[in-house]
Amino acid sequence: MLQSAKYLAPMWYHLTDLIVDHAQGCYLYTVDGKRYLDFTSGYGVTNTGHCHPKVVAAIQQQASHLLHGQLNLVFHPAVLQLAEKLHHVLPPHLDRHFFSNSGAEAVENAVKLARHATGRTNLIAFQNGFHGRTALTMSLTTSKVIHRKGYQPLTPGVFVAPYPYAYFYGWDEEETSIWCLRQLRHMLQTQTAPEETAAVIIEPILGDGGYVPAPNSFLRGLRQICDEYGIVLIFDEVQTGWGRSGRLFAHQHAEVEADILIMAKGLASGLPISAIAAPAGLMEKCEPGSQGGTLCGNPVTCAAALATIEVIIEEGLVENAAHRGAQSMDLLQGVQEEIGFVGEVRGRGLMMGLELTRPDGSPDEETTRAVQKACLERQMLIAFSGPYSNVLRWLPPLVVDEEQIEEGVSIFREALLAAKAHP
Repeated sequence: MLQSAKYLAPMWYHLTDLIVDHAQGCYLYTVDGKRYLDFTSGYGVTNTGHCHPKVVAAIQQQASHLLHGQLNLVFHPAVLQLAEKLHHVLPPHLDRHFFSNSGAEAVENAVKLARHATGRTNLIAFQNGFHGRTALTMSLTTSKVIHRKGYQPLTPGVFVAPYPYAYFYGWDEEETSIWCLRQLRHMLQTQTAPEETAAVIIEPILGDGGYVPAPNSFLRGLRQICDEYGIVLIFDEVQTGWGRSGRLFAHQHAEVEADILIMAKGLASGLPISAIAAPAGLMEKCEPGSQGGTLCGNPVTCAAALATIEVIIEEGLVENAAHRGAQSMDLLQGVQEEIGFVGEVRGRGLMMGLELTRPDGSPDEETTRAVQKACLERQMLIAFSGPYSNVLRWLPPLVVDEEQIEEGVSIFREALLAAKAHP
């Protein structure tokens, strides 16, 4: 069966050659009958676990009623119910919602909204951020050169500020936060005038850039700067949202508010849907017809999203992410102390990064890949990230239980020891 993969376009990167037949909860089952513990969640998508019965039932029911209801032409119950659900779940000032199909689309929609609302052109993003692969969004993306290589020149008017990546700089979090805020203010004096700057966009926790949480003090300082200059603050919570960090959204750890909130990945448990949320006063500055899309707000994906949100809330998955995240941190730091070449264990909730470095502190991509391969040999799926591909992602579904975390840590420990024994 794998032979048919030759007919797929070669641009995809494939971490494994597994052919998955079905999945349930935290496990993937291959066509040859093997079971794999999935600590990738499809890059943070299956927060409710694979094929949650309530989500599957909602999809099946909606599919038998209406597959497509184009929102320029008609309304349908699923999109109206989802918009109302978001109104009750999100911070109250984010009271208008626009749906699209992918994280990159949502980022583009957020940027277009910010430009319309402010009448300004320029954008500030942050080093190591990932916001998508389209012409505009890869202009905001600096997590790996492969996303931009060969596509220059990119969209103009984008300026990149340093992200508070304390481990990389070798400073403590507060020192890094202060320095990065100072550099941002310097940028507004030297590169992009505040009166020309429409928006600042940031991941509260870097995703593809290495799973680095921004310190709370940095996000608060960022909010202050945006308020000072009338700049729209966009939180890209495509991967961090819907409970992943132990809060419903990661920026809430800092007790700050978004002007525009971007959501995708975990919103519909695997079906393609994204959303932006913003205050009515901001949204109303966009003309009707200035944004849209044929499949935006699809009935089946809206039904899946509605069911997903209900599962996350009713089953306490945000709280479980916080508890299982604390358990993971404790156990993984124990492994770090025991084995020694994990440079840093960091993250929030069930979005954690394990950065592997050599004795001189340089990135250790070779060992990272060896550990990932050793985990796979022990039937655990784990991925890596970071500009140097030396950060392993700890990203189990939010339904993971205490025993599965222990199983995952045990496999990870064995994989580290195997990699250390055969450098």
